Amino acid sequence: MHTEPSTDTRKLLLLITDLCQAARFCRQDSVFCEGVTFSQFLILDALATQGRLKMTDLHSVLAVEKSTTTRLVRPLIERELVQREKADHDLRAIYLRITPTGKETYQKVWGCFTEFAETIRGKIPEDDRTDAYRALKTILDAIRNTSSVCSCNPNDSMKLKNGKTEFNIT
Repeated sequence: MHTEPSTDTRKLLLLITDLCQAARFCRQDSVFCEGVTFSQFLILDALATQGRLKMTDLHSVLAVEKSTTTRLVRPLIERELVQREKADHDLRAIYLRITPTGKETYQKVWGCFTEFAETIRGKIPEDDRTDAYRALKTILDAIRNTSSVCSCNPNDSMKLKNGKTEFNIT
């Protein structure tokens, strides 16, 4: 028996739809800045801030499948922004490290992202920013927590990973 969703449920659906569309904008394969996509910027950021990482570590950073990580990393290696290294203890393990050229590109892309973030921030009234950030974090946490316990498809193995939205909202 099908029942019509409540108005509140319909509003939440529209909000999640808009959130997904906005997030998809950042996940497109189109160039974000300096010939780097937004997802590739996340790779450079992880390597710049955390140092040498295993390829498998990047899967969780990006919340994507192994093949997608490989597809995103390959152009960074080809452009010599990232280098591959074999592990000393396990020749099968591959580590990635940002190169000096990669650091330069990362800094330039970080500048582009700063402009992007400032533009977004400028569209949120200053008095509302703390509440807006808190509300968005609450929604994201609720979605993550729900995705780990409930799915419309019981065979679905893709669950949302823990996000990185750990910051003080003041």
